[in-house]
Amino acid sequence: MRRLVVATAGFLALGGALCQGQTDTAPAALIADTRIAASVQQISADRIRQTIEKLVSFGNRSTISPQDEGSITAGKGIGAAREWIKSEFERYSRDCGGCLEVKTDDFVEPPGDRIKEPTRIVNVYAVLRGADPGQANRIVLVSGHYDSRNSDTFNGTDPAPGANDDGSGTAVSLECARVLSKYKFPATIIFLTVAGEEQGLNGSKHFAQMARQGGWKLEAVLNNDIVGGDRNAQQDAGVVRVFSEGIPNAATEQEIRRIRVLGGENDSPSRELARYIVEVGQTYSTSVKPLPIFRLDRFLRGGDHLSFNQQGFAAVRFTEFREDYNHQHQNVRTENGIEYGDLPRFVNFDYVASVARLNAATLASLASAPALPANVKMLAKNLENDTTLTWDASAGATAYEVIWRATSAADWEHAMSVGSGTRATLKVSKDNVIFAVRSLDAAGHRSLPVVPEPER
Repeated sequence: MRRLVVATAGFLALGGALCQGQTDTAPAALIADTRIAASVQQISADRIRQTIEKLVSFGNRSTISPQDEGSITAGKGIGAAREWIKSEFERYSRDCGGCLEVKTDDFVEPPGDRIKEPTRIVNVYAVLRGADPGQANRIVLVSGHYDSRNSDTFNGTDPAPGANDDGSGTAVSLECARVLSKYKFPATIIFLTVAGEEQGLNGSKHFAQMARQGGWKLEAVLNNDIVGGDRNAQQDAGVVRVFSEGIPNAATEQEIRRIRVLGGENDSPSRELARYIVEVGQTYSTSVKPLPIFRLDRFLRGGDHLSFNQQGFAAVRFTEFREDYNHQHQNVRTENGIEYGDLPRFVNFDYVASVARLNAATLASLASAPALPANVKMLAKNLENDTTLTWDASAGATAYEVIWRATSAADWEHAMSVGSGTRATLKVSKDNVIFAVRSLDAAGHRSLPVVPEPER
């Protein structure tokens, strides 16, 4: 993000009292928490390799592949993959004294375009409960899908290795669970692996609906899909793309009209999450740079983050910089000297580890931060050049920060600390900039920014 410093003095009113002499600065970098830095360094490329190779060993992990007891015992099919993932989460929980709640979201998907008959789908996940009773209901989540496919969506028997798509994303979720389960955070972290992605986002759709119906305070979803850093000649192993929606998928017509009037097309909760991930990448040594892509997904493709967007949650997708389509959704074969198939030898395990470090650092930063400011408003009752913002106090917050940028800027440019109050007036015109408020705790952890709604 750009770090522009404005040298001119400004004025800031706190709690209605005008205070002169305040100077706005570039937004401060996220605090480099030594505990988070230590956890990130425990991510292991070798363990990720072992995880991906194990997932590939199940042969075909299609959602419609066998999942009877005989197949599970033989170590073949999606049922065997599911049971192994569950056992891994349980092993991590034993290692941390039972700190993880290992669960399944088990349902039957009715027939559809890519499912010919009623099919059992099981999402497997582990919950690391927040240590702060006042913030444990806040949730951040990381996900990857453990199902795979080959050239034929309805082929559940022939090899479908799925090393990159999406053994890599599953490995990220598992490795984050292994490492972060050794620590305690104020908020809750969920490590999720879903099935049914290749059949139409079935597993993530069911899980996201469960979260919405349950009233979960799900603040951020990090979906990892195709993060294997395919070893093609034009790959950039120093970059991972982060896709985010603009106008929220779940927005009502009235909300869309408001977004258009205010020029808020680039400030959805998912966009703020993407910007936050960039800040995390600047703060911690993850060896991969997040490249925000301000669109929902790649052309002609989709992913599980969409399921969460559709339920109104902030969600983004991590994907390698340059994909090799010969190694996705292909039968394993060689034709005219070209190798096809999603095999482990095409995966850059060091790259996957770097992406996992970025995910882990983001999860830990969000789970360590105080709750987002709630009910953030910008007073717009009168014609005036000053801007007054109000908000409700946040659990765990000891101070707040107002940040802003030009309407034409992609990243936050200016920041001003406003103390522990819940009202601030700035000598900056609301007509010219985009404002947001974020909360800070005593250690300096920062929440996601919240863009205000006008109050008339």
